[in-house]
Amino acid sequence: MLANVAVLIYDGAAPFEFGSACEAFGLDYADDGVPKLDFAVCAPQAGPVRTSLGFDIGVPHGLDRLAEADLVVVPAMGRGTHVPDGVAEALWAAYDRGARLLTYCSGAFTLGEVGLLDGRECTTHWKYTGELASRFPEATVVPEVLYVDSGQVVTSAGTAAGLDASLHIWRQEYGAAVASMVARRMVVPPHRDGGQAQFIAQSVPECEADTLGPLLEWMVENLAEPLDVETLARRAVMSPRTFARRFRAETGTTPHAWVTRQRVLRAEQLLEQSDRSVDWIAGEVGFANAATLRHHFGRLRGLSPQQYRRRFSLTGVSPAPV
Repeated sequence: MLANVAVLIYDGAAPFEFGSACEAFGLDYADDGVPKLDFAVCAPQAGPVRTSLGFDIGVPHGLDRLAEADLVVVPAMGRGTHVPDGVAEALWAAYDRGARLLTYCSGAFTLGEVGLLDGRECTTHWKYTGELASRFPEATVVPEVLYVDSGQVVTSAGTAAGLDASLHIWRQEYGAAVASMVARRMVVPPHRDGGQAQFIAQSVPECEADTLGPLLEWMVENLAEPLDVETLARRAVMSPRTFARRFRAETGTTPHAWVTRQRVLRAEQLLEQSDRSVDWIAGEVGFANAATLRHHFGRLRGLSPQQYRRRFSLTGVSPAPV
């Protein structure tokens, strides 16, 4: 269980991404039921660190603090910045004892420099994925996604994607309710899937609606309803083809994939907060049956609904029969 987090920075660190890591893991949300983490900021040597914007951050801990961390966060650094002495050894020591590593944006280049991306999938900001792949050919760079979870190593794209990856880790460690509360405190969406696109290069097609936001809200509130493209297109007053194109332009994914993820997200909440059967939950979130829920839940979360409930149930009672 995640209890101890260390953020590693050195000269060239981007202050906004650094601040985002502090926001995601360092603030005390205990009054909202979020576990308080043992949080620290570290550098190659304790003392001032010069940011990419030219001002200094006073850092209280050296690299020895990484030895206590369950999670080491590496915010964005200068891509050509020399990795200081001792950082590679400290990161590898943390990795070898089982700590997870999370990078924001160009922080992936730090892990690449020390060899921790070799043989695994990873990502970074869309402007730099080509450079990341060229400099570290042993890594498998996945362009344009928000974040990549390779088990012990999680890499993310730009600033907002770093928050998405952080919420992903909160969700894995403490469940949907806690992750949603952290997101609410930060005033960001509670869940964006890592495979969602970072940006849409093509222009958005013209249509009658300025945004699909109201429709998306309605969909979340009516997950048990038929939400196929034809039904949604009629509600949006578009042709199915125009609707599908506009939906991908606004969300970075297909209507079916978006709805499936929202249904799994709602199922997570019901598994945590109720003792209802998996059959009942499947119908409540819009899946045809429990088998369909198990299929999508296992594919997206890597756990069965029953395993998820045993790990994250908040009810304190035995689950109802399946």
